[in-house]
Amino acid sequence: MTRNSLSIIAIVLGLAHAAPPPAMAEESIGAYLAARQATFDNDYKAAAEYFTRALTEDPSNPAIMESAVIAQISLGRVDLAIPVSRKIEADGLLSHIAHMALVADDVENGRIEDVITRMQDDRGIGDLADGLVLAWAHLSNGDVRTALAEFDTVAESPGLRSFAIYHKALALASVGDFEAAVNIFSGESDGPVQRTRRGTIAHAEALSQLERNEEAVALLDDAFGGAMDPEIKILRDVLVAGDIAPFSMISSPEEGIAEVFYTLGRALLSETSADYVLLYSRVAEYLSPSHIDAVMMTAELLESLERYELATAVYKSVPQDHPSYAAAEMGRAESLRRAEKLDAAVEVLEQLARTHPELPLVHVSVGDMSRQLERFDDAVEAYDRAIGIYSDLGQEQWFVHYARAISLERLGEWPDAEAGFRKALELNPGHPQVMNYLGYSLVEKRIKLDEALDLIERAVAAEPNSGYIVDSLGWVLYRLGRYEEAVVHMERAAELMPIDPVVNDHLGDVLWLVGRYNEAEFQWRRALSLVDEENPSPDIDPDRIRRKLDVGLYVVLEDENADSLEVVDDGG
Repeated sequence: MTRNSLSIIAIVLGLAHAAPPPAMAEESIGAYLAARQATFDNDYKAAAEYFTRALTEDPSNPAIMESAVIAQISLGRVDLAIPVSRKIEADGLLSHIAHMALVADDVENGRIEDVITRMQDDRGIGDLADGLVLAWAHLSNGDVRTALAEFDTVAESPGLRSFAIYHKALALASVGDFEAAVNIFSGESDGPVQRTRRGTIAHAEALSQLERNEEAVALLDDAFGGAMDPEIKILRDVLVAGDIAPFSMISSPEEGIAEVFYTLGRALLSETSADYVLLYSRVAEYLSPSHIDAVMMTAELLESLERYELATAVYKSVPQDHPSYAAAEMGRAESLRRAEKLDAAVEVLEQLARTHPELPLVHVSVGDMSRQLERFDDAVEAYDRAIGIYSDLGQEQWFVHYARAISLERLGEWPDAEAGFRKALELNPGHPQVMNYLGYSLVEKRIKLDEALDLIERAVAAEPNSGYIVDSLGWVLYRLGRYEEAVVHMERAAELMPIDPVVNDHLGDVLWLVGRYNEAEFQWRRALSLVDEENPSPDIDPDRIRRKLDVGLYVVLEDENADSLEVVDDGG
């Protein structure tokens, strides 16, 4: 989808904008201000509570009413948003959000004629949403001809064609016209359709209904290759076995309307704020609780908004027998980790590893969590399990070997770590992160410095604005005794990462070695001010920095009997 089409979508949907402070009764101001602050913090529970309290004191205030609706929908409590939405409409006020809730209520309660009337009276959400909802509503009434005509009408709008023909294809498949649906999905009619994950699944299922399983398998292989998630793998297995896959994407027009909200929400992810998109995913969930993609989108949005408790609850709602259960549990673990509930996060992943031992990604997640918690032995063990499960060694596995190598390096098991880094580079040649980590490690080991320099120079060429990588280049030049060159790159690294204590410490060292002593001491003091004394990085020693400030770098190196100013091993 083009950027222009997304902009058009934003316009036709009527994106929410900041409302001016409402005039209100003096006694409701406190609750309103508390609600506004909660909204700014994305604290939807508090916002709903305070806006409801403000409404009891000022029940006809437009801004408070709409804000209350938004808070309730954001919580997934669409039913509680309905009474206030009706009040907004009864008062003759324009609110696309309230109309969204009322459309959802009509659909949920089977009032399809009311939905049609609402769309025809311009009491909907926006031109695109309204046109698609209207088409599905006609289909719900059994009027296929009118439904298809409405999809075609939406398709005539610039930038909206891909949405319209996608939903038209779903509608045709839902009524059993799989041939026409496949023609649209394949681009043979109605023009090219944007390939999405859900669209590809629907296309494959429609092909299977036409007993064209080989084409369906080829379609999945071409679209996903070796990166198939469990749901797609299950579908592919059914197809390969020669069985007819049911058309599961849309089983009713009501689910089609839920798909409208999901589709538009997904399209708006890069166009507007996560809290606005959340409204669409919540309505999609409300209309179709089995729409797991919508559920997952809601959880991911809540996680991005740092509402970890809410995200955790949504992830947990995915049924254990659903193919996305493992992904949901990994998401739940990540939300728990971000909420600093580390033991709970580990428990979720370890339980998942017991129930889904066949999934390598689960063990990778256990490894990642263990590595973040600096439980490197556990991390290596988990990565080993993952590597043992992979049936073939594909490029996508480079990260597992890379992460395992990092864990081994932290354990001091350098030979195995080095082998792991080189395996990661074999699988993904030229990856800047791997080249940098291997190169920097060689520098710290003071071995193979010529190779380290080559690796890091290539990494910098690939990512010239990465402060970490530029710092590595400065550091290897430092180890090689090329101090003036090192300063240039260290200063650049400090520009890119001004608040990183390691970078500032390194800059201080190279400045000292070129005789810029006052500047060096400034950088060391800055580095020290940036260190988290309670949880310092393993790459920095605050006491060593203080010692350098007291006696200078030369004395520190002499006390350490260090040979940092010499090339120890420049061989291969």
